[in-house]
Amino acid sequence: MVPDVRSTSAGCDKVDLSATSLAPPQRIHPTYPGGCPTSDLHQLREPSVQLDVLASSPLLTVFLVVALGTAFGAIPFGPLRFGASGALFVGLALGATDPRLGEGLGLLSTLGLGIFVYTVGLAAGSTFFRDLRRQWPLMVVASLALVASAAVAAGAGKLLGFNGAIAAGMYTGSLTSTPALAAAVDAAGNNDPAVGYSLGYPVGVVVAILVVSIMVNKLWDSRRDPASASGAGLFATTVEVERPSWLADIPGWDEQEVRMSYLARGGHTRVVAADDELRPGDQVVVVGPAEAVALVVAHLGREVEHHLADDRRSVDYRRVVVSNRRVAGRTVGSLDIPGRYGGVITRIRRGDADLLAKDDLVLELGDRVLPVVPRDRLKEVRKLLGDSERRVSEVDALTMGFGMALGLLAGLVTIPLPGGIEFSLGSAAGPLVVGMILGGLERSGPVVWGMPHAANLTLRQLGLVLFLAAVGLSSGEDFAARAFSLEGVLIGLSAAAVVIVGALVLFGGAKRLGISAQRTTGAFAGFLGQPAILADANGRAMDDRIDAGYAATFALGMVVKILLVQIIVVL
Repeated sequence: MVPDVRSTSAGCDKVDLSATSLAPPQRIHPTYPGGCPTSDLHQLREPSVQLDVLASSPLLTVFLVVALGTAFGAIPFGPLRFGASGALFVGLALGATDPRLGEGLGLLSTLGLGIFVYTVGLAAGSTFFRDLRRQWPLMVVASLALVASAAVAAGAGKLLGFNGAIAAGMYTGSLTSTPALAAAVDAAGNNDPAVGYSLGYPVGVVVAILVVSIMVNKLWDSRRDPASASGAGLFATTVEVERPSWLADIPGWDEQEVRMSYLARGGHTRVVAADDELRPGDQVVVVGPAEAVALVVAHLGREVEHHLADDRRSVDYRRVVVSNRRVAGRTVGSLDIPGRYGGVITRIRRGDADLLAKDDLVLELGDRVLPVVPRDRLKEVRKLLGDSERRVSEVDALTMGFGMALGLLAGLVTIPLPGGIEFSLGSAAGPLVVGMILGGLERSGPVVWGMPHAANLTLRQLGLVLFLAAVGLSSGEDFAARAFSLEGVLIGLSAAAVVIVGALVLFGGAKRLGISAQRTTGAFAGFLGQPAILADANGRAMDDRIDAGYAATFALGMVVKILLVQIIVVL
């Protein structure tokens, strides 16, 4: 006779030996790490001990998923790499093995997502507000793309026999919007939307990564979208003047498309002054994008082989780190390096990008500035800028904590909408919006809101993988239960169609309007509301327009999706 195995309310299996012919009860062994007593018959369940260990230590589980997900994300599948999204898929696989592994991770998921979007907002804020006039056509196209995607979701539900609640959930899952899912659940009055969400979510991520891999480096006519400063390489050369010229007459000088540093005249070398007239026989160093420098060379004379910057006896230069908080948040022009030190700043290294030091460029902590000054003034300039690697490796906990707190508070504010619906920014859009505002302000009196570029990227990556690992572990069971059924396949195909149609409308409209593929790719990530897609795009292209596009459409997309799911549910 087979023993009767029952499950107790505590989650432990209890063996009823009264129904067997075994004589006295067997010896009970010590409890497993999960706290459940076990008999010899439970040796058959030995593999579950490892899951008990993981279930009893959520942080161990999360960081195991982070490590394995990072390794998985680095594996190439043809042209595709999942990158940070690997943590999501490993989390789904592990979460499907035991529902306990996804329990109690809500706080960690919220923390990771909040940190990620806040740091994105800080980085994108100044660019977003500067380019807002340019961004609004992209916002309109993104809204139209969301409406088109909603029409596909509703149509698929009618054609394939899904009810409106599951179709709404599939729509929110394919566009990875948890706040919209919550609105769908409220509107439906049941948990059907969660079914569609759990199946649509991973499909949406995979299809979106494929779209990004195809589109992020596309080049087309971007007449309404100037080239990214971070994407343009800088070139420096020495030019011998053959035709006299005032600086103001040099192509690109007034527009600050080029900078000049060294001037050699009559055997003496100094820094170029703004009121100089260049004479035949002078030699000057010109810095800027290759095309702009070529125009200057053609205007002035000819390029020479030796480089004036190699002679550092009277004029010197050095990369100096901006670590002085009194300098961070100020423009290059406001430092008045020519008037105070008789020099000039020619370029700024930010992350992996070389930026031309235009007067209106705002300095950030961690920037590596290249000042060209008289040799005896270099020490003063270094003191002004700070030049401390240690200080820029630190995160200001005061501004970080206060900014995050403001963002989370903003997310708690609810706004009543028609039909009894309440809208809130939540823990994703709240920190993003506040981060954008603070990033746009740069500083408030002595308080510098920005953070060093390297620190921003580190926190951003950490928040992202924690969020994805927690979401994957929490969604694994629901995903596995339906993923390989006919219903699951149909919902997955519908989710793919939702993303593809949205991408076609968004990229097609943006191209027609003359908006770059890079800014549109960022907007696509924001349109989805998916940080993993943004991270993937940034990993494939170095272009500050990607973050700006994401910031332009993230909060807008959330609002539009919350409104649209109410309609899909009742159809």
